[in-house]
Amino acid sequence: MSDKATLEINDQKYEFPIKRGTENEVAIDIKKLRGATDGVITIDPGYKNTGSCESAITFLDGEKGILRYRGYSIEELAEKADFLEVAYLLIFGELPTQQQLDKFDQDIKSHSVVDDDIKKILDAFPKSAHPMGVLSSLTSALTAFYPSSVDVSSEEEMYKAIVRILAKFPVLVAWTLRKKNGLPLDYGDNKLGYVENLLKMMFKNPSGDYEQNPILVNALDKLLILHADHEQNCSTSTVRIAGSSHAGLFVSLASGISALWGPLHGGANQAVLEMLEAIKEDGGDTKKYMAKAKDKNDPFRLMGFGHRVYKNFDPRAKIIKIAADEVLADLGVDDPILDIAKALEKEALEDPYFVERKLYPNVDFYSGIIYRAMGIPLEMFTVMFAMGRLPGWISQWREMRMRNEPIGRPRQLYIGETHRPFKAIDKR
Repeated sequence: MSDKATLEINDQKYEFPIKRGTENEVAIDIKKLRGATDGVITIDPGYKNTGSCESAITFLDGEKGILRYRGYSIEELAEKADFLEVAYLLIFGELPTQQQLDKFDQDIKSHSVVDDDIKKILDAFPKSAHPMGVLSSLTSALTAFYPSSVDVSSEEEMYKAIVRILAKFPVLVAWTLRKKNGLPLDYGDNKLGYVENLLKMMFKNPSGDYEQNPILVNALDKLLILHADHEQNCSTSTVRIAGSSHAGLFVSLASGISALWGPLHGGANQAVLEMLEAIKEDGGDTKKYMAKAKDKNDPFRLMGFGHRVYKNFDPRAKIIKIAADEVLADLGVDDPILDIAKALEKEALEDPYFVERKLYPNVDFYSGIIYRAMGIPLEMFTVMFAMGRLPGWISQWREMRMRNEPIGRPRQLYIGETHRPFKAIDKR
């Protein structure tokens, strides 16, 4: 393959270098296009064919169903590592030694107390406030308590900011849930592991002890790992472009939370449960809805099946399906919604229409089922997604700042009115 690409415009040829990634991905470097061509730009709505950066964090091949963090397959990480190890890997580039992991864990625990004034901000929200709006606001509000900007050239300052947000974010997630459920706020227990502590903070009843369920701990740990990063998706790109203005870590993360809130992104697992609820309200006939999904003239869409990026299968779904089965078996939940979900799953895995089109249940389908079985409210699903995506956002922000990437500034193709004279108000 040539190391240059040639573009011809108005009989004039221009050459641009070709770059290759370590996984043999190919990109045409057009950063000098506008200058070389006297103003010509490319247009790519949604940036589906545009690489916004070079990154060493996550590799994703949708055609082959591959997802790797820093070179490690998602299958191995989900089986052999815990969420804190994966967070360290994403952020710092290597799996931690036992000594590094112990220090990381202790440093996070030493920053786990959230300033009591944050409670006043939380109290100001009505119970009707959507948890994602609350979480975004609280994350941004942390800037008021830690106003000094991070010196990105200082490893010590960067590390302190990272462990601080990793420590406080689970508290904010748990408080968001407890606010919604009308429960007193809880600071958790530093004797517990990261995921165990999150569950305790979320679910401990004030009048009794909280008993850890290892199956739920394992399922949540895997869900957080599977959601930890996913290359340059909408929310990650938002974090990077916000941070490119040298906005601080906390507010950049808050911008990512807001982007994740959208139903086309992090709201997908919530959409799955809303679909299941609608099927239940209509009598629960799954065969009827499978037929509707196959009818091109029917506006109904089966949520949680197939994936825009993964063309063959979602590697995360294969992993979390096992955990979903374990959770449902252990909890013995008697829930018609979950019965409908299992029936849809069975039919989709056996129906030739779905099998031939590779419309398998994806990670959003199974994560929604697990969260419902655990007793997490529908509006909190995307908050849990954000909890998992936190280390990915941090790692992407850190990479972008350490590389001193330029401020994000997309171009546009103007299609409005050309120059026209101003009309006085009495002549309009």
